[in-house]
Amino acid sequence: MATTQATFQELKHAGLDEVDPEIARLLGDELERQRGQIELIASENFTWPAVFEAVGSVATNKYAEGYPGRRYYGGCEVIDEIEQLAIDRAKELFGAEHANVQPHAGAQTNMAVYAAVMEPGDTLMALALNQGGHLTHGHKVNFSGRLYRVAHYEVSRDTMTVDYEDVLAKAKEARPKVIVCGGSAYPRTVEADRFRAIADEVGALLLCDMAHFAGLVAASLHPNPVEHCDFVTSTTHKTLAGPRAGFILCREEHAKAVDSAVMPGMQGGPLEHTIAAKATCFRIAMTDAFREYQAQIRRNADSLAETLLEGGFSLVTGKAAEERLHQIDVTVNRNTIPFDERSPFVTSGIRLGSPAMTMRGFDEDDFREVGRIICAALTESPDLDALRDRVAALCAKHPLYEGFRGYTTYVA
Repeated sequence: MATTQATFQELKHAGLDEVDPEIARLLGDELERQRGQIELIASENFTWPAVFEAVGSVATNKYAEGYPGRRYYGGCEVIDEIEQLAIDRAKELFGAEHANVQPHAGAQTNMAVYAAVMEPGDTLMALALNQGGHLTHGHKVNFSGRLYRVAHYEVSRDTMTVDYEDVLAKAKEARPKVIVCGGSAYPRTVEADRFRAIADEVGALLLCDMAHFAGLVAASLHPNPVEHCDFVTSTTHKTLAGPRAGFILCREEHAKAVDSAVMPGMQGGPLEHTIAAKATCFRIAMTDAFREYQAQIRRNADSLAETLLEGGFSLVTGKAAEERLHQIDVTVNRNTIPFDERSPFVTSGIRLGSPAMTMRGFDEDDFREVGRIICAALTESPDLDALRDRVAALCAKHPLYEGFRGYTTYVA
């Protein structure tokens, strides 16, 4: 179809490949890229086909500013049911008193919590970005570091884990309004109960950012921070394997402030098609199959770690490792490590995650092979062609989205 000459009626019944063949081709190219690479980026995952359907649904047509039963638009009776399902399922899944499922992404979840209980200039305390924290945990280039005074804590040089005595000492000095636990590259258990004790001692509110381990919490494989925290924020697209979005859990006493901070504080109309997909994500997360998936993530991560340790794993720089692995179709991202002497553009480390390839069907033996491939790739003179063949063999063993072409097909 020549789109420029197409009639209104033709466009109403045309699919993506007819209206925009360039985008259709590129989506197909992206699908083939995903199929042909070992995906180890910790913040990415492969979602369920059911989530694709919900995201591509008619709910995208509906404006629904406000909340269920309190909208600024008519015709929201079905949308109200969809959003309320997502709210109820999030509360049930994590044992929360209140849930807001409208934030578009993880950054917005933290922004909303800060806005709900802090004024510009108040003090925020969180793990520093170069220690495993997140950009929204007070980095100077982010809104969080520009709007609030920030007191960062670090990990111990000896154990590379949070030093709670140091956190307490810094909290007593800084007297923060909000303390954040959790991070973006902190591969340890987040002990929310110990942070709770510190927060209580200095009169602070406690926020846990569980974006990277929410799926493990849902499967009871990581301590649930909800019981210890005033607020818990998360994305739905990492270990939860849902749509690219976020949500907030909090105690009932903060519900009104959080809801107001999200809308009208920082967002207008919610993305109800994505909220429908969140509801589906939460439903799947309540199943035994999901819990087994999360258990396999843990087993696979253990296998990968053991193999890398056995291989004497070390890096010249994270950037060099990322680029070398990209050459053999292994996707990772470079990452600073605690007390890194290199810049964030180079880094000394890489960040690895097992959720995506576990979703694809990889088991412990497959991840041991992945570990061996990584170790071999980072030697001085690797046989890149041979390593690419080993990657291709693993990918062929576990096909991704068979019968799918990268986007949902509309049938008139």
